[in-house]
Amino acid sequence: MTTDASRDASRRVWTVPNVISFARLAGVPLFLYLLFGAHAEVAALVVLAVGGTSDWVDGYLARRLGQVSRLGVLLDPLADRLYILATLLALGARDILPWAFVAVLLLRDAVLLLCVPVLRRYGYGSTLPVHYVGKTATFILLAAFPVLLLARAVAGVAPVAGPVGWGLAWWGLALYWVAGVLYLVQTGRLVVVARRAAGAPALPGAARR
Repeated sequence: MTTDASRDASRRVWTVPNVISFARLAGVPLFLYLLFGAHAEVAALVVLAVGGTSDWVDGYLARRLGQVSRLGVLLDPLADRLYILATLLALGARDILPWAFVAVLLLRDAVLLLCVPVLRRYGYGSTLPVHYVGKTATFILLAAFPVLLLARAVAGVAPVAGPVGWGLAWWGLALYWVAGVLYLVQTGRLVVVARRAAGAPALPGAARR
């Protein structure tokens, strides 16, 4: 049963987890400015590393402090997507990531965007519950990008940082697509449930089985 206290907590804006998410969002333009405007690669690396490693902090604190909110549920994945998008394009522009790698990652998000109108049509809103595989993939990618930038910014560590960064990047890419497939399957199941509830065949020809 939902209590008045839990309902009030879900509507709160200025919670500790939300402040962290806001700070992560503010870190995106700061990272881009440091990388392209100030040409301070080491400072950009620090901002990127802090933003990436704090990915799990807001969610952990929200559960630990009992400060899960509707805004936080939206802010956390939004910050993740913006960090990945900004970092992908920035590292691609600096020739740290090949554009083919960037395109494969962005293609996954483009495919999932096609699920949004389907979810809305069946009354599920525009987002799905975050899957742990997706969170793991995001965390690994946000760890890989600073390591790859480190390999470019500090030549002395490149022989070690380069292979480590690319190992994390390929691992993260694989999990990112695995999570995408899981989200597609989840969308399909929700559509089946909605169609059955409406008395319509779940799939073409399903009524004949």
